[in-house]
Amino acid sequence: MMDSQHRPGALPVASGAPKRRLISVRWAVLAGLFGFSFFAYVQRTSIGVAADRMMPELGLSQVQVGWLFTAFLTSYAVFQAPGGWIGQRFGARPTLVACSTLALAATAITAAAPALFAGTAAFIVLLLSQLLLGTAQAPVFPATAGATELWFPRRQWSFAQGLMSSGLNLGAAATPPVVAVLMVAMGWQAALSLTSAPLVALTLFWYLRARDLPASDPRVSREELEELQPLETASRAFPSARRVFGLLFDRSLACLTASYLVMNYVFYFLTFWCFLYFRQERHFSTIDSGWLAAAPFIAAGAGAALGGGVCDALRKRLGERWGFRAAPLLVLPISGLALVAAASAPSVIAAEIALCAAFAAIEMTEGIYWAAAMRIASSDSMLGTGILNTGGNVGGIIGTPVVAMLTAQHSWDAAFLTGAGCAVVAALLWFAVDPLSKERSES
Repeated sequence: MMDSQHRPGALPVASGAPKRRLISVRWAVLAGLFGFSFFAYVQRTSIGVAADRMMPELGLSQVQVGWLFTAFLTSYAVFQAPGGWIGQRFGARPTLVACSTLALAATAITAAAPALFAGTAAFIVLLLSQLLLGTAQAPVFPATAGATELWFPRRQWSFAQGLMSSGLNLGAAATPPVVAVLMVAMGWQAALSLTSAPLVALTLFWYLRARDLPASDPRVSREELEELQPLETASRAFPSARRVFGLLFDRSLACLTASYLVMNYVFYFLTFWCFLYFRQERHFSTIDSGWLAAAPFIAAGAGAALGGGVCDALRKRLGERWGFRAAPLLVLPISGLALVAAASAPSVIAAEIALCAAFAAIEMTEGIYWAAAMRIASSDSMLGTGILNTGGNVGGIIGTPVVAMLTAQHSWDAAFLTGAGCAVVAALLWFAVDPLSKERSES
């Protein structure tokens, strides 16, 4: 990735660069991006687990906890496209460092709020800290998508994006049991602080060692650079108003974003509410609920990695249009059926299996959505994926208070069945997505 003196633009090749295989550097970069994805979801998921202790200790209702989730999602959605715009201007290295620093500050405020405030004031501070966390994390995934474009050839975009999606799911999987154990032993404030602490080391390492451009890394040879997607200096610069509006009104990107919006009702339902489902509806202990809530995220991580690789193989076999469409058209309805099964599951084992299947199927499409947005947006991939994720999080903003109200009335079945319908609608919208639409319009 790039030091701050390199703008995302031309790819100068340093003379005398050693002839090493790019794969070692490329996958080291991906490991760092995986880490940022992992801890982004540790931070956002931990509040859902901590809510089990926050509600009685702070006198919060289930609906108020839902509004904390919504506060995060609102700022996260609002700053997606601007975050992609900023990431494209300054590069992934400084963007990710700044985002992580702000996210750590937001977590510290959340943990400190009850010691400094009480009652309504404490709730307002928690609300503001979630707004800050959402703002801080908004540019993270557009920035990682832009880094993927620079460091990986186009044929591997779906696979690389799928692996990063595995990072976020594994982060979400690790969070419930780890936070639950720490919360029981040390309190929820300590649990939030300790689970975010490793992000400090990752951020410092990234600041010192990361580069945005492969050409600025002395380990990368000329032969290895030739494997990557050629980039035009003009197209990698700060996006013009014409290019911004062109993406905002691109039909395929709009349909892809609409599909991602309704798909994310399911994603955020499973992300935020799995722990409380096992705790409240199935009546397990805090620690047992943490372990039960982890399994769907592990399945989702496996699904994300598998889905990206499958998509790349299908693109090679079926071409870009149907190669992108095929997997979502198959697995999104499967996710819907699994949610229907979860709603009527006679036992906790059956519910766990159904939730794992639903989350794995949904997440098989995660890398595909992002790679398709990158393909449509072409040289403006950070902005394009920012637009995509804006829509995705609008789905979370709409869905989260709905789920909060339904579950507060113990209507978990209705929440599951609504998710099943959303999964089917998300699949149908893929028929209107053409990843090559922008190239055709410019030819």
